[in-house]
Amino acid sequence: MRGKNSIVFIFVMLSGLIIGGFLGELASGIPSLSFFNYGQEIGLTSPLVLDLVIIKLQLALTFKFTIAGIIGMVISIFIYRKLW
Repeated sequence: MRGKNSIVFIFVMLSGLIIGGFLGELASGIPSLSFFNYGQEIGLTSPLVLDLVIIKLQLALTFKFTIAGIIGMVISIFIYRKLW
């Protein structure tokens, strides 16, 4: 039962992060709310290329943390605690 709750918690937390990031992108067009889209991007900015002649793989992974995304994640944690 503990494993199922962990998976649900991670899903709820990621959902809040994604929804918050989406709302931050929407708010970036409004000058008085543009600070919600302020954040930091970390990860591989240029793709890592693995050329095996037959197949070429390009790997890149970046994370963008914004104020709106963090607020969305915190709200989703509160919702999770109320429901479970």
